[in-house]
Amino acid sequence: MNLYGLIGFPLTHSFSKRYFTDKFVREKIKESSYELFEIKSLEELPTLLKKKDLRGLNVTIPYKKDVIAYLDDLDDASAERIGAVNTIKIYADGSTKGFNTDYYGFQQSLVEWLDRRGESCDNLKALVLGNGGAAKAVRVALQDLKMEYTLVSRQKSDDCASYEELTEELMNTHLLIINTTPLGTYPNTEECPLIPYEWVTRRHFLYDLVYNPAETLFLKNGAAKGAATQNGLKMLELQAEKAWEIWTTEENLWSV
Repeated sequence: MNLYGLIGFPLTHSFSKRYFTDKFVREKIKESSYELFEIKSLEELPTLLKKKDLRGLNVTIPYKKDVIAYLDDLDDASAERIGAVNTIKIYADGSTKGFNTDYYGFQQSLVEWLDRRGESCDNLKALVLGNGGAAKAVRVALQDLKMEYTLVSRQKSDDCASYEELTEELMNTHLLIINTTPLGTYPNTEECPLIPYEWVTRRHFLYDLVYNPAETLFLKNGAAKGAATQNGLKMLELQAEKAWEIWTTEENLWSV
C-alpha cells in the first residue's frame, strides 16, 4: 500500500483528501490511499515519517515554513527560493525532500485566467494581501513573471504596506489584487481583507487563494464593483497534480 497524507492543525476540512481519493478511483490507481494527519506540533512529525508505506505528505497551515527544519533536503527551484514547503517526498531510504507546488499552481492558474480574459501579465501591477507562507510562493511567482507588486498586511514594515496606506492612486495603478490570507474561509465567511473596495473598478482582477466557499466576501465585494474574480480551486488542482508527479517520479521533474 502506498500511503499519502496531509499534515496541519487544525484540519477542519481538506481539499487534498477528497481530490486524491477521487483521483485514485477515477484513474484506477490501486494500492494507494490518502489520509489526514492532524498534528498539534511538528515534534510529532519524525514519528509520523516512520509510518510504514508513507510515500509523501502535503503540508498546510501553520507548518509550511517551520517544517523545513525537519527535512533532509529542499528543492532549489521551489522550496529553497520561497522559504516554505507544501509537499514532502519520502524516499525509499527514509530521507525527505521539501518542495513548493503552490508556486506552480498559482502561476499557471493566474496566467491561464488572465489569458482567457484577454489580459497579459506584462500590463499589470499587483497588490499581494498577506505575508504568510502562501504569500511567499505568490511573490516568487510574480517575480518570475516580471510583474511588479506591493505587499500589504495588517502591520506596516520595511517591505510591506499596511491596509490603511492603500490610497485611491495605489488602487488605480495596481489592478490585480491577490488575497493570500485565510480570511473568508468557511465557516468564517463574513470576513474579508480590509481593502478600500469603493475604489475597485471594472478594470480590476481579484484572485482569492481561498476556495471554500467558492465566492468569498472578498470576491463578492469585487464582483459588485464589476471586477473579474477567480477563487483558488484551479490553483489547488494544479498544485495537487504537481505533488503527485513529485511523489511518483524517481527524478526531480520540477520545472519553473
